[in-house]
Amino acid sequence: MENAASRLADVRASIARVCKPARRAPSDITLIAVSKTKGPEAILPLIDAGQRVFGENRVQEAQAKWPDLRAAHPDIELHLI
Repeated sequence: MENAASRLADVRASIARVCKPARRAPSDITLIAVSKTKGPEAILPLIDAGQRVFGENRVQEAQAKWPDLRAAHPDIELHLI
């Protein structure tokens, strides 16, 4: 099984590939990693690989897992989706 950093790199490479014919810069695209139902142990490898934008769909779930992660990584953006 691939690790989180490898999967994230694959997604970013796919984004870069589709941006080229669309004449868009990959930096114009915001990748929101949906972290619903995943615990901090599954999210931390993505943070370590450079992912900084995450989405949750339940406020209660976000309140339970994100305070410590955001305290350790204050540059994280969290969106309600």
